[in-house]
Amino acid sequence: MTKIVSFASGKGGVGKSTTVSNLSLLLARSGMDVVVIDLDVGGADLHVLFGELSPNKTLSDFMARKVDDLEAIAQPVTWCPRLRLIAGTGETLRNTNPPAPTKRRLERHLRQLKADVILVDIGAGTNYHSLDFFLWGDVQVVIATPDPTAVLDLYKFVKLAATRKVLAALGSRDPAGEVFFAEDFRSLEQLLAAAAADSPETETRARNALRGFAPALLLNNTSGDRASLARITQVIKRFLGSDAVVLGQIPSDPAVVSSVRRFLPVVEREPNAPAARAFVEVERGLRALLTRVPSQPK
Repeated sequence: MTKIVSFASGKGGVGKSTTVSNLSLLLARSGMDVVVIDLDVGGADLHVLFGELSPNKTLSDFMARKVDDLEAIAQPVTWCPRLRLIAGTGETLRNTNPPAPTKRRLERHLRQLKADVILVDIGAGTNYHSLDFFLWGDVQVVIATPDPTAVLDLYKFVKLAATRKVLAALGSRDPAGEVFFAEDFRSLEQLLAAAAADSPETETRARNALRGFAPALLLNNTSGDRASLARITQVIKRFLGSDAVVLGQIPSDPAVVSSVRRFLPVVEREPNAPAARAFVEVERGLRALLTRVPSQPK
């Protein structure tokens, strides 16, 4: 069954799209049929990293119902036959602010795509769209740099994603949802305590929603300092109450910048560069996660 990997960050500029482009290429080269989709609504640019400067078909065509399904806009990357790209949208206010029915249609069609794995590149920040797209993932990956602001924003993202997951489970008409809108929960334990205070049923639904919620962590643009990784894992542990799965660290590398400027993933242009070798290790870890995590039913 198709599995979805969602990539998000609390802060922009941490190298999320670069990460997605490199990992999608490596997964395709490992023998998987891969689709990568840009759901950074309002700031889509993933296609540029594959050298597709003016894609003929984009997510806008699906949003506007000019095509019936996502298969119609999943375009093959010419130099990697097992990899297809769905270029993002953002040209209209409607597309940058999709209503709930549009998002439900998008998720339904996303799960119907013919692929082994789908990588979803999500816009930075904690708006509802980013949180909802992130929670679609069978495997969820959060990306940060050692920069203190990126770490803080990562913490905010993880805790709000957990809160949003509970709210989605309760449903928009459940009055218990009001408990979770204004409270700044500092840990999953505190969130669950609030659910228990409402009612045993609310607690049960919250616990079921959060079962298995454990986003994997990828640290980007590092200097190889293990202390930075330790600080970030502690931040996540403080909220989750358990250690985060660490996919790895991607070192600062001028080869990444050079490759982006030439519209290619670094694993394609400079496969022996330090960052490219690190992406290979991360891809192996991601494949291992995919074998252990059950996909959601279509």
